[in-house]
Amino acid sequence: MAIVGKKFPSVSIDAMSEMGDDLKINIFEEAVSKNSKVLLFWYPKDFTFVCPTELHAFQAALPDFEKRNTIVIGASCDTNEVHFAWLNTAKDNGGIEGVTYPLLADTHRHLANILGILDQDVEYNEAGEEVFSGSNVTYRATYLIDETGKVFHESVNDMPLGRNVKEYLRLIDAYSHVQKHGEVCPANWEEGKEAMNANRTGVAEYLSAN
Repeated sequence: MAIVGKKFPSVSIDAMSEMGDDLKINIFEEAVSKNSKVLLFWYPKDFTFVCPTELHAFQAALPDFEKRNTIVIGASCDTNEVHFAWLNTAKDNGGIEGVTYPLLADTHRHLANILGILDQDVEYNEAGEEVFSGSNVTYRATYLIDETGKVFHESVNDMPLGRNVKEYLRLIDAYSHVQKHGEVCPANWEEGKEAMNANRTGVAEYLSAN
C-alpha cells in the first residue's frame, strides 16, 4: 500500500534505546513535535546477515543525517530484549554494538501490517480456516517523513538486497531543495547541481543546457 504524499500512521510502538531503555515511539509525532525529518528503515530480523551491515551503515552516516535535521530510527518485529542483546553483541561477532539510534520492536506487527510490508500470505483451506505462509517478518522498507508527518519517499527491497544509504541522503537534499526554493529536482540531481522550474520553460531550459 503506497502512502507517499499521505501522513504517516500515528501509532505508538515499543522501542529500545542503545542504553537499554524501553521506549514508546510514534513516528508521526517524532517528526511533528521535533520539527524534523525522519528516516524509518525496516529490516527483517536481528542476528541475521545483511541486516547488521545496514544498521552499521546508517550509524556511520548518522552525522550526515543529523546535519540535515533528520532522525534515524530502525525497526523490526523482534522484541526489545532481542534488540538489546544484539546491541550488546560485538560488531566482529555479527552484532550491532555501537549503534546509537532507537529500534522499534513491532512484535505485534501492528504498524508493519498497516504499512503492508510483511512477508505473509493468507489463504483459506476447505474448512474456511486461515492458512498463513511466508516468514512473517518485514521486507527492507524505508520511509522518509517530513516535518509535517507527510511521507515523501518510500521504497521496499526484497530481503537479500541491502540499501544504499547515500541515496537517502540525496533524496533528503532534493526534498529540502524543493521545500526551500520551490524548484523541482531532475534525474540524478545532487546537492549543488542545477534544478529547474516546474513548467514548460523550465524543462526546456534545463534540457537544452544538459
